[in-house]
Amino acid sequence: MSYRDLEIWQLAKDMSIDIHRMTLQKLPKFEMYETGSQIRRSSKSIRTNIVEGYGRRRYKQDFIRFLTYAQASCDETADHLNLLFETKSFDDTELHKILNVRLEKLGRKITKFIQSVEKMHRSVREEPSSYHVVETESDY
Repeated sequence: MSYRDLEIWQLAKDMSIDIHRMTLQKLPKFEMYETGSQIRRSSKSIRTNIVEGYGRRRYKQDFIRFLTYAQASCDETADHLNLLFETKSFDDTELHKILNVRLEKLGRKITKFIQSVEKMHRSVREEPSSYHVVETESDY
């Protein structure tokens, strides 16, 4: 399994691409280098923190920390989107609504994923006695 198989990463990837395109196509030039740049970075941060957390998944607390960063970046992206809409730099009401709904959905899914990791994941830092290793032919 790869981070690419995670639904939250797939949603974050699509979101970052759509936010990137929106900022290039729908924002006035002066916003492309201010809030436009900020929202592009925060939307990309969602997916990259999921990737980094997945890369550290052997360590439960590291995994959770990076998923929490992804959650915070999701919130930040929503706030940037709303700021652009409130200042009328981005005035596509329908697209604003669609992106907001998708960000809320992604945020909920990240939260549920964090809860699942907290509940089910075992870190290699935990006591060795809590593990039962079963070798299979596919391990060789």
